Amino acid sequence: MRSGIHVPGLHFPPSIMTTTIQESRKGTTKVNTLRAIEIEIQAKWEREKTFEVDAPDFISGYQRLKGKRCLFPFGLHCTGMPIKASADKLKYEMETFGYPPVFPGRNESSANDKEESKKEFNPAEVGERKKKGKSKVLAKTGGAKFQWEIMRSLGLKDEEIKKFADPKHWLGYFPPLAKKDLKNMGLKVDWRRSFITTDANPYYNSFVRWQFIRLKEQGKVKFGKRYTVYSPKDGQPCMDHDRASGENVGGQEYTLIKMKVVSSENEKLRKLIDKPVFFIAATLRPETMYGQTNCWVRPDMEYIAYRVNNDEIYVSTHRAARNISYQGFTPEEGVIDVVEKLIGEDLIGAGLKAPLSSYEKVYAWPMFTILEGKGTGIVTSVPSDSTDDYAALCDIKRKKDLRAKFNLSDDKVLPFDPVPIMNVPEFGDLSAVAAYEKLKITSQNDKEKLAKAKEMTYLGGFYHGVMLVGDFKGQKVQDIKKKIQKLLVDTNGAVIYMETEKKVMSRSGDECVMALCDQWYLDYGDDSWKALARKCLERVNTYPENSRKGFERTITELHEYACSRSYGLGTLLPCDQQYLIESLSDSTIYMAFYTVCHLLQGGVFDGSGESPLNIKADQMTPEIWDYIFHDNAEVPQTDIPLDSLKKLKQEFQYWYGFDLRSSGKDLLPNHLTYLLFNHVAIWPDEPHRWPGNLRINGHLLLNSEKMSKQTGNFLTLFESVDRFSADGMRLALADAGDSVEDANFVEKMADGGILRLYTFLEWTKDMLELAKQNELRTGPMDTFNDKVFASEINSAIIQTDRNYEQMQFREALKTGFYELQSFRDKYREVAVEGMHKDMIFRFIEVQILLLAPICPHLCEHVWALIGKKGSIMSAAWPTAGPVDKILLRASDYLMNGAHDFRLRIKNQTALALKKGKQAAKATAKPTHGTLFVAQTYPAWQELILKFLKIEYEKNENTFPENKTVLAKFKGDPVVAKNMKKLMPFVQFLKLTGLEIKLVNDASDSKVRDTSVPGRPYSVFFEAVTVQFINPQVCKPYFSFYADIRDKESINDVISRISTETKESTDKIKLYYYNDAVGGSRRMPNLSRPLEGKILIADGATFYRESGELVLVMGSQKLVIGTDLVYTVDL
Repeated sequence: MRSGIHVPGLHFPPSIMTTTIQESRKGTTKVNTLRAIEIEIQAKWEREKTFEVDAPDFISGYQRLKGKRCLFPFGLHCTGMPIKASADKLKYEMETFGYPPVFPGRNESSANDKEESKKEFNPAEVGERKKKGKSKVLAKTGGAKFQWEIMRSLGLKDEEIKKFADPKHWLGYFPPLAKKDLKNMGLKVDWRRSFITTDANPYYNSFVRWQFIRLKEQGKVKFGKRYTVYSPKDGQPCMDHDRASGENVGGQEYTLIKMKVVSSENEKLRKLIDKPVFFIAATLRPETMYGQTNCWVRPDMEYIAYRVNNDEIYVSTHRAARNISYQGFTPEEGVIDVVEKLIGEDLIGAGLKAPLSSYEKVYAWPMFTILEGKGTGIVTSVPSDSTDDYAALCDIKRKKDLRAKFNLSDDKVLPFDPVPIMNVPEFGDLSAVAAYEKLKITSQNDKEKLAKAKEMTYLGGFYHGVMLVGDFKGQKVQDIKKKIQKLLVDTNGAVIYMETEKKVMSRSGDECVMALCDQWYLDYGDDSWKALARKCLERVNTYPENSRKGFERTITELHEYACSRSYGLGTLLPCDQQYLIESLSDSTIYMAFYTVCHLLQGGVFDGSGESPLNIKADQMTPEIWDYIFHDNAEVPQTDIPLDSLKKLKQEFQYWYGFDLRSSGKDLLPNHLTYLLFNHVAIWPDEPHRWPGNLRINGHLLLNSEKMSKQTGNFLTLFESVDRFSADGMRLALADAGDSVEDANFVEKMADGGILRLYTFLEWTKDMLELAKQNELRTGPMDTFNDKVFASEINSAIIQTDRNYEQMQFREALKTGFYELQSFRDKYREVAVEGMHKDMIFRFIEVQILLLAPICPHLCEHVWALIGKKGSIMSAAWPTAGPVDKILLRASDYLMNGAHDFRLRIKNQTALALKKGKQAAKATAKPTHGTLFVAQTYPAWQELILKFLKIEYEKNENTFPENKTVLAKFKGDPVVAKNMKKLMPFVQFLKLTGLEIKLVNDASDSKVRDTSVPGRPYSVFFEAVTVQFINPQVCKPYFSFYADIRDKESINDVISRISTETKESTDKIKLYYYNDAVGGSRRMPNLSRPLEGKILIADGATFYRESGELVLVMGSQKLVIGTDLVYTVDL
């Protein structure tokens, strides 16, 4: 088994970052003890070179215990803009403000900073945090505006900061610090295989050049014009890792409707009309242009009129004009030839020729809700199919004073009514009007109702709408949308226009645009390449499994991707060396470089050390890389000795393809998907080199809040180890969460982890002392408690094995530490005959083996304490013996019975005290007790069970509603005394999905032959675990998880929600996300909580198909994911 595991590299050293507010802790004895052990163990690992061949951590540490050889390398990705941009800022600040710089308005603080900068830097001082407020360092960092101030806040002196004006200094300064802190936390990496990217490392530079040479030869790297997110300030495309904000944001295509100005009473506009002047409006629905009645402008917004190609003049906001100037519409790229500055009020009342409209002439009307940050500031109006437009139309027709304020005569407004242009089932020929009236909307201020109306009509119009007018009359909208767009463009009624989906800021502080650029790009839109990537994805195990949908969607949506830029750090593009390869393109197959780099660059980050094989970087030609990385490549002509080449090839073939890549969820739609494409491109006929497993994780919260320097909620790696010890921190990280949801590092949990680990260590020492003094029981291990404890240990081994295998580290910690510790505690309490020596040391050995992947230092230390030879890193996973489940149930029965017995004694005593001192004295302490054991259910429960069974079968395997059960037993003399227990008992049966059947009804003969009185036979089935999310703000409802089984009805599920919320079923509504994969991960719109969600109608049924939850609603059959939304009507 080969395992190549990568953790994303760091850009900045964790040891010199700002810190958060520290809660006081009573004493440091425990953490100091653990830190002393960790330092000792890390020194041992360093001496013995434990990880220079095999290198474990959480998952790899587990795999190693399973007898597999594991390689865990760690690289530092330096490609891109951040380092270069920061270095250039320092250079600019020295040129502008002198050295050391004195910033405007910063004289006093600069003097203080200069004094601070004279002090020697001590990372430990950064970790000191005050009990109240931000630390001094943090306070300075939070307000820092200049790069020099940021560097000072890290504890660097002016003399040192000056060196960072050279980007190369960053590459030499930070990697060793990062390595030091990572080793300090016990990260078990083969550091010989670590490297930095960019041409600063000639070996890696050669490797990336080889990759792109081969991609270019295959026709996958192309050159041409394409739309891309672009930074005018930087003069180059701004890809995801070049952005300060807006990562994963792409382009949105609009149809830019050209509404020609034919009349105006405004002097500024009138003097332009001798030229073709157009109000331009961006729309996503070109098919609705037949219904235009007017356009909307915002009276107080600034607009400009500017010259474009063909001597035309466009009118829009300056922001839109800036975008347009980079899309080939203006004579000179990026230059806006402004002919007139306007405000919205100047545009109101202008007469316009709207393409495709049934009205010969329409007019510009006022609307105050238009946003400047999206579109062009001009909005075309189609009130027949937009409820927002219809509401605004009704308002302006009603408000005579509003028309008078903007000099709009009645003839420019009142004659214009909605025009039927498409038929939408359920809403007729005027869908917006029908929705407006159905929801009883009264004005534009009914925001929630308007949002609901849009949700009701928009999708219906697109998927089911049929055109009533125009060249495409009688055809479905979804079939002719693009055709109408082409018709508009061909007749000069529109142009294609692109905008970023959301605001994107480059790291240089520039707001980006969508530009039509000449550029080198990777053709990820190629169908044959996509097909091979899908084939690769089929072979990959994704964790969690639902992330597979994200990969599938990304592969489908991917098109061309710009792979070059002109600014930053990186490798020069071999086919055009005026460009650099961008950061998400030089890091797609770098895992292969891990397998051989230790033999090339000699364990030095930048490859400047002596090569162990005496190979120079310029000897690594493309043919050499071919030989190393391909099974059947011929031996190339080279002066490198053949034995050296064979050694490199052997290393690669032994370790590659990599078995696990673990990374953040933000990299799924780019880096991780590009990884699939590039692996199949480089190794198309060698699928054994393709990825094996991809694990997607969320980001890290601190104490349930986002980490932020500004708020002070920030924790560095250095400080974490210093405060909690390496193992204490690792324990809290493992407990923080495993899914794509953000994990939560809780400081109190980390403190609690220290206590648990220290207590375990001290208890182990106590057991060693007791064993030394022969105070532990010996002889046969055959008591009831011995057997129970043995089964519990074996069960923990099996369950923890399963959890590690599935990379569920939180669950592994639960079963392999927390629960196992509780089993030990129970054994200690109940073993009145004394704890058995062999059983205790069996427990200790199993405990440290199960915990070693997470807390290796302590486990290594205890391994030696109990007399084990060698390192626990070379040990084997413990072997599980048999698990006696009947014995475990008997133990649980006794423990529960004892617990109940104690409660009853306590309650009896408490009741006597409540009645008064005399009663308490008269009530003697019990000396005897009687336990009663039932052979059947109580009569009232038996009656309910029989009724539910009959109703369940009569209603096609559906439980009756609660009101039916209540009506049945209301007044029933058998149930009367237990009416308060009635519904909890019923809900218990419903929630556990319990079916009670007679053995004679079983179709399986095994059930009939096996089941006997007093020993029922259970048959199990699978369900889908679903998260039920409540989006209602400031309401007492929360998210919760529950199972939905195959063929369950909507009524069953709502009944379950009713139980959880304690609300009646008629108040509850259930919705599914329109985007089943990404819907629940989007930031919710608090003003429109149901946006993007679709109501599940009565009569709907859930099915489980191939492990997925499928909804059948009428004629629709939908895969709806594992997140549903519920609301409660108040």
